Amino acid sequence: MPELSRFYGIIIRMHFGDHTPPHFHALYGGQEALVSIDSLAILKGELPPRARGLVVEWASLHQADLRAAWNRAVRKQAVGRIDPLP
Repeated sequence: MPELSRFYGIIIRMHFGDHTPPHFHALYGGQEALVSIDSLAILKGELPPRARGLVVEWASLHQADLRAAWNRAVRKQAVGRIDPLP
């Protein structure tokens, strides 16, 4: 599963050819959540509140980049990297 970004111990990944709706996987401390690119809601799984807040903050800054990465992943192309939170 390609890694898009990594910050504050959080890893953001995206599967090639994954199912809809468009989403990404956020991993932190042994927990994983699937996060909607459009609504930024957690679709499945859990993250600790602080990690969830950081993921939503990061995703809101990079929604267009996430949509572009999703479109590439659907076509099984390299998803690229997205800048982490500072």
